Amino acid sequence: MQFDLLIKGGRVIDPASGLDAARDVAIADGRIAAIDAAIDAEAAGEVVDARDCIVAPGLVDLHSHVYWGGTSLGVDADRLAAKSGTTTFIDAGSAGAGNFLGFRRHVIERSKVRILAYVNISFAGIFGFAKTVSVGECSDLRLCEPRETVAAVREHADVVVGIKVRSGKHAGGTSGIAPLDLALEAADKVGLPLMAHIDEPPPGRSEVLPRLRHGDILTHCFRPFPNAPVFASGAVRPDMRLARERGVIFDIGHGMGSFDFEVAKAMLAEGLAPDVISSDVHLYCVDGPAFDILVCMSKLMALGMPLVEVLRAATVNPAQAIARPELGAMKIGGIGDVTVLKLQPGRFTFVDAVGASLVADRRLVSNGIVIGGKWWPNEATNHNETERFEAHAHHTHVELAAMHFRQRHD
Repeated sequence: MQFDLLIKGGRVIDPASGLDAARDVAIADGRIAAIDAAIDAEAAGEVVDARDCIVAPGLVDLHSHVYWGGTSLGVDADRLAAKSGTTTFIDAGSAGAGNFLGFRRHVIERSKVRILAYVNISFAGIFGFAKTVSVGECSDLRLCEPRETVAAVREHADVVVGIKVRSGKHAGGTSGIAPLDLALEAADKVGLPLMAHIDEPPPGRSEVLPRLRHGDILTHCFRPFPNAPVFASGAVRPDMRLARERGVIFDIGHGMGSFDFEVAKAMLAEGLAPDVISSDVHLYCVDGPAFDILVCMSKLMALGMPLVEVLRAATVNPAQAIARPELGAMKIGGIGDVTVLKLQPGRFTFVDAVGASLVADRRLVSNGIVIGGKWWPNEATNHNETERFEAHAHHTHVELAAMHFRQRHD
């Protein structure tokens, strides 16, 4: 056979190259071998029927938490991959220098899906995160040691894409702006970008944003009040415009509490669309309100972002943000990571992090993904034409983890 896999009859959308047309995509030896209007099915060992589907580069979720079992908030990337159309998960600082080796050995190296990571400035990573327990990893500055973070980045340079810090009352307690400054010190030494989370003050947005450099990532860019990017009137804060002009990357990072429809409407109305759409998926939002990156992308479409721009924000843009140009694009000879999506019509009620709802007449669903040339069908495809995407009741951490991982004791 000339090809191992052929994805046939789909609408290929590759924002990186500008391609948007009916094409067949052939894969051989884990790489894209051909993109053409008509490729003979007899030339491939396996054929995926992509009629009425969108064929796009594998989605890159820039903000996720997948150190499952080793942290309280981690989800299993392999379980979520095909359902969410994601071929690359970027873990956003679940592990710090003190436990990154465990994350690498027990999760990253054993996962079928690609996992890259930010190293948390906190030595212990995000360790006290649950509905019943909340201990900020930067609330004790003794845990924030740039020398250890730098050493971890250099030791694991092949899988590390940057430094992560969570700024705010919940993550830092009374530490104020100090964790951010320590994280910037580490990022400067290793020459990598910083991903900065911002929650409730202190510190305030006016302290955080001016410190971020070109290429740094502001996650939770459409978060609710306090520390929202807009005033109560809906006007965009000047520091957000200055950050965009400076080249700071705006990332959605939906998560459990960091996406507000009204804030999003105000930002979009002022031309400040997100550069990146990510889920911030973790154990406490995988059952709502974030669910996965496709639900987050569907919410932005419901708010008026064009399909191609939504795909751009989940493929080539996050790949560029982590300096991995081999990801998030479809090109001859490139990595054979592909997602096959469908625009499902119906009546869908999306709920944001503050409980507000938005009704849409379509959403993105995954038919499956290709990773390294291997087809992973989505066996959990949901074809309901009416659905409400809201958070479900939470249990204790032990109960919730047991429900999600009861069959994973290998």
